Amino acid sequence: MDGMNAKKTVFIIGATNRPDIIDPAILRPGRLDQLIYIPLPDEESRHKIFKACLRKSPLSKDVDLRALAKYTQGFSGADITEICQRTCKYAIRENIEKDIEKEKRRRDNPDSMDEDVEDEVSEIKPAHFEESMRFARRSVSDADIRKYQAFAQTLQQSRGFGTEFQFPESAAGVTGSDPFAASAGGVDEDDLYS
Repeated sequence: MDGMNAKKTVFIIGATNRPDIIDPAILRPGRLDQLIYIPLPDEESRHKIFKACLRKSPLSKDVDLRALAKYTQGFSGADITEICQRTCKYAIRENIEKDIEKEKRRRDNPDSMDEDVEDEVSEIKPAHFEESMRFARRSVSDADIRKYQAFAQTLQQSRGFGTEFQFPESAAGVTGSDPFAASAGGVDEDDLYS
């Protein structure tokens, strides 16, 4: 029975890449608990995105994900994901073409089937990334980044972040005493409600 009366909490999370068109009424205090600006990934984050996107892919030892992360400054996570997907498609296409060529040779020369050449494990090679990077593009321009940063700064200022607050110190130098005691002028609390 107690489980039926349990309170449920609902979290609503929204995201936008156009904060400039959000209705200002929604941004007023009390509407949304938190507004968070998430910048484009830094080099370490980009490296982790590459690793996550390619975690199940057979990657050649020659592929330097650190170099890719460094080169993709200003790329979003979605941009990096597109690079990885395109690279995988190039590797798959190359592997299919090799299989078709091998099958054609076997058909043309049946005696070659006796010469079982060990299949090399298909891997994603630097050449696949090089081909993919020819079509790589940033989806967020420098102007957009400046706009987002300005919005984040405006949001921070409107929320009052960065202002210093300190409790007033009492005459005895003890922090945390009642800051309103002096302003009451020694009036007895009961007198206020008489």
